[in-house]
Amino acid sequence: MTAIPTRDDVERARRTIGTRLKRTPLLSSRTIGAGLKAELFQRTGSFKSRGALNKLSSLGVDEKRRGVIAISAGNHAQATAFAAAAEGVDALVVMWRGASEQKIAATRGYGATVDLEAGGPAEAFDRLHELIEQTGRTLVHPFDDPVVIAGAGTVGLEIEDDAPDADAVVVPVGGGGLISGIQTALAGRMRVIAVEPELSTALHAGLEHGEPTHVEPRSIADGLSAPFAGKLALEICKDLERVLVTDDEIEDAFRMLYQRAKLAVEPAGATATAAWLSGRIQAENPVLLVSGGNVAAQTAAAILARP
Repeated sequence: MTAIPTRDDVERARRTIGTRLKRTPLLSSRTIGAGLKAELFQRTGSFKSRGALNKLSSLGVDEKRRGVIAISAGNHAQATAFAAAAEGVDALVVMWRGASEQKIAATRGYGATVDLEAGGPAEAFDRLHELIEQTGRTLVHPFDDPVVIAGAGTVGLEIEDDAPDADAVVVPVGGGGLISGIQTALAGRMRVIAVEPELSTALHAGLEHGEPTHVEPRSIADGLSAPFAGKLALEICKDLERVLVTDDEIEDAFRMLYQRAKLAVEPAGATATAAWLSGRIQAENPVLLVSGGNVAAQTAAAILARP
């Protein structure tokens, strides 16, 4: 099995990333009653740029020469494209038909080539492996890579610095990269809670079966639409508290963040807040992860228009 990242790896990632990425603010909201780690303000609109930049920075000369490849519904795609441009590396990103047009356009805008041959997430992973064999590119995995996870864990270090009295860190989960990084950074120091949509349960399914298990994500939170959780996440997060939320609860939290906190989130970015507002988290002083901020105008308008 791939080596499990450590707190030292996360600290090293923070030094590697340095000032190339911004430190995102920890906001407070009386209405919501929690701290909000506003990771939607990160470069490319989500935490994903942390892991991607840490990974790209770790590559050798030959790996950079051959280029990189990634797979994503959108946020990791943009992050890999951004990090590759920053490192002067050619990037190919596998997405799929039906993915957010805004995220596809943004990924191309950062300079990456986008492959849209796949019809959905599961098929896209098959396409990914075909292209790796054909091109010899280095994979920048969206969630099951210790270097990517260590980069994501720098979010946890910032929370520890800015909210040392927090009694819960509530994290949305897709494939498990973010929560794995945060748990790696904060294990034994802070309580970390995983939140998934009821219609996108890759981590739940994997932990129930003891191995990565394919699911069919159908949640409005498309940023959490991983078809399975990574092996590293299943090991790192096996003892964490886990919560499920409905799409209606995600939409309610989305409206609250827009209207009261003035945060233009995407549905995935509202998922941790949904768990808190629905009463599923018992805590006095929680920090809720708000990532990301890449939402199509029509999606936002439709959710905001519903009562």
